[in-house]
Amino acid sequence: MFDVTNLAEINLAVIRPQLVLSGFALLVMLIDMFTSDEKSEWRNTLSWVALLGVLVTGYVTVGLWTQSPLSFQGAAVLDHFAIGVNLVVLTATGLSILLSAEYMPRINKQVGEYYALLLFCAVGMMSMGSATDLITVFLALEIFSLALYIMSGLNRKHPRSTEAAMKYFLLGAFASAFFAYGAALIYGAVGSTQFNAIADALTGGAYEPLLFLPGMGLLIVGFGFKIGMVPFHMWTPDVYQGAPTPITAFMSVGTKAAAFAAFVRVLTLVPEEHKITIGWILAFFAVLTMTLGNLAALRQTSLKRMLAYSSIAHAGYILVGLVPGTESSAHAAIFYLFIYAFMNIGAFAVAIALENGHDYDTLQTRATGISRRWPLLAFAMAILMFGLSGLPPMAGFLGKFLIFKAAVEEGWVILAIIAMLNSAASAYYYIRVIVAMYFDKPNDKTAPERRNWLALNIGLGLSAALTLLIGIIPSLWSGWFLIQ
Repeated sequence: MFDVTNLAEINLAVIRPQLVLSGFALLVMLIDMFTSDEKSEWRNTLSWVALLGVLVTGYVTVGLWTQSPLSFQGAAVLDHFAIGVNLVVLTATGLSILLSAEYMPRINKQVGEYYALLLFCAVGMMSMGSATDLITVFLALEIFSLALYIMSGLNRKHPRSTEAAMKYFLLGAFASAFFAYGAALIYGAVGSTQFNAIADALTGGAYEPLLFLPGMGLLIVGFGFKIGMVPFHMWTPDVYQGAPTPITAFMSVGTKAAAFAAFVRVLTLVPEEHKITIGWILAFFAVLTMTLGNLAALRQTSLKRMLAYSSIAHAGYILVGLVPGTESSAHAAIFYLFIYAFMNIGAFAVAIALENGHDYDTLQTRATGISRRWPLLAFAMAILMFGLSGLPPMAGFLGKFLIFKAAVEEGWVILAIIAMLNSAASAYYYIRVIVAMYFDKPNDKTAPERRNWLALNIGLGLSAALTLLIGIIPSLWSGWFLIQ
């Protein structure tokens, strides 16, 4: 249990990135508090203050790389895995801030609250990646979930945003309940919620299987809701479509990074005699998630809904990386999330550029023939679509290759083949967008204008450039996601 009797032994370096980012969130709130609507020049700096907080936190996080693994009272740990998760979350947060800078003031005047919530949400996600206690995991889960519930409904002008917030809240509450019940069963089975104590009890056989296995099952259900795993995915397309697009972009990456990171740590607790059983369960859900996500994406006319179902399919690919239960497969999964952050958030940036201001959505027909009007926008979108489909030399190819390779090395050959077939099928709906941009002529459904915002263009340019650069020079990046 957490011991507060000797504060000198508490190692704050473990949670230093979270403390720094929380400090900037408070700074955003203070600036917002002491500026009125008339002083708009100050309020316009809030996005850049938030972005500065992300950059400073990233610098602090990278500076901790040379540290040996540190523990915070058994509730959290700082290791290379946690640092890798932090980098994924910070990447998603920074890009989402760039997408939000000119977008959010148009739909809600409370931009200070938005950026504070976004930073606190990132703090919760980072905490989940370093958590080594089921109580810490649950607290981190609730911190970022509550922030996302609020941010999903910030567009009060549009009923679809309110609907998205309500659906996400109700189904998220179910996910939290499943997780809490599973954690309670595991505590009953081994007498502790700390991962080290649970591992020791399982190794020594001092646990009750009739409580532990149902507890693990409920934890899988709880995580399944958060990552959009089939059949717990029903909230995903409606929430992604209804929420403000920068929130959708952030949610599609940050939530997955946090949930998968905690998922990886929890799966390390499974006893050897039960690992093959858990592996088959995860393989079943991975196949189901990939297949349904891709089949549903084929039928979508909304770019946001297509990317929502695509996100479900990508959750299936990442689940393939968890099936073997090895360090190399976990490394591949987290590295893929890092790549996915650039590809997916960049695609949502294009959706914002072409978005219909009336219904805050982007139909795929709005991209028809845009290469003739905005060639750079079309070129960036082509890079991102090729990356998401997994075609070389884009980064998506490398990410999928590492995941499938890890599965094959552990004997999951059939699973890897099914994943590759799904990836090939997904290329149809990604390349369909490219064909419409380059081979069709603009018509009356084509977006008549695009949002040419500075911060949005910076975010889109970074996403497209790094999607290409990571694929060409992977050695510069992959080392940051090694499991220590």
